[in-house]
Amino acid sequence: MSFVESLCCRECGKAYPISALNACEFCFGPLEVIYDYDSMKGIVSRSKIESGPQTIWRYSDLLPTKASPNLDLSTGFTPLLRADHLAAELGLNSLYLKDDTRNPTGSFKDRVVSVALSKARELGLKVAACPSTGNLANSVAAHAARAGMEAYIFVPSNLEHNKIAMSAIFGGHVIAVDGNYDQVNRLCAELAMLHDDWAFVNVNVRPYYAEGSKTLAFEVAEQLGWQLPDHVVVPIASGSQLTKIYKGFNELTRLGLVPESQVRISGAQAQGCSPVAEAFLSGADYIKPVKPDTIAKSLAIGNPADGWYALETIRKTGGSAAAVSDDELLEGIGLLAKTEGVFAETAGGVTIASLVKLVNSGAIKRDETVVAYITGNGLKTIEALGDRVGPTNTIAPSVDAFEELLRL
Repeated sequence: MSFVESLCCRECGKAYPISALNACEFCFGPLEVIYDYDSMKGIVSRSKIESGPQTIWRYSDLLPTKASPNLDLSTGFTPLLRADHLAAELGLNSLYLKDDTRNPTGSFKDRVVSVALSKARELGLKVAACPSTGNLANSVAAHAARAGMEAYIFVPSNLEHNKIAMSAIFGGHVIAVDGNYDQVNRLCAELAMLHDDWAFVNVNVRPYYAEGSKTLAFEVAEQLGWQLPDHVVVPIASGSQLTKIYKGFNELTRLGLVPESQVRISGAQAQGCSPVAEAFLSGADYIKPVKPDTIAKSLAIGNPADGWYALETIRKTGGSAAAVSDDELLEGIGLLAKTEGVFAETAGGVTIASLVKLVNSGAIKRDETVVAYITGNGLKTIEALGDRVGPTNTIAPSVDAFEELLRL
């Protein structure tokens, strides 16, 4: 069953039928999926969700697809880890990590791609495609292989080798473009108009793709015993993930699945690409595009499509924002690994380093229940660590050598 009613422009409110369309033809505003929440009541329940698969598809009634079976690589229902050691380090009473390093291709992008390509097949689209800073490329390539779809993956040519290799191994076409992500994204927007049977997951089927991020809210609430956290920290690239986590919490409240409460939502960015954080911290009412210059390439979107909506969400919920240097994000990766045994990519380092800043500034209250979203596996960006990690000591192959090391 699908409870989807239509697409609707987030700016002017004009309604559109369900199709491969992402922008309003009248005002060019972005389109949003609209649901019939009244019909959901009495059908969508905690018990129905809990009896579903241990994947994002346990929330299928709250997602925009009706295809069965949906495209599934066992994505989602990743651990919500209580981070007592890191909490003690920061002086927090209650801290959790939503650990999306455990997804099939090692990042939260498996959530959005599962939904996008399920919908693409439902709409009769034949080819999977995307512009990507890496994690999305990996996920589209893997899911296209699973679905038997041809894939075209467009990435900046300076992307981390590990992410290019991981995309290429699935057999699709990986096209390296001499330019940054924003240039790659513009190219794909043009190509989407030429190839109307292609599913550019974050372009022409973006309204459905974005809905997959709501599952990050659904899972956290369920794993907290059907309670909402007080505060969440979310990394910002395009800004879509942050806004859809907010939408997910609101849907649970609207349907009576959780007690009503306000979740404060804070954003995390790298200083080398922090247009949303800069706007928040300066009190600006607009997002000023920037040229990305950071090792956190998965967040390096200088002109974020949902940047304004992310900024609006942060302000509306009473959240905050932080921007951290490359050195600080690398320290964040190390801090998370040493305290909780979770190895995050550079985006996760941004989240943890921003968490530290937000706690120290008082933006996060020490008695709040806080969830930090860790959205990608550290093996994807291991070269970013450079010579910061390696053997602590080198010894000769003898007991005496080791015992001498112990004495020293």
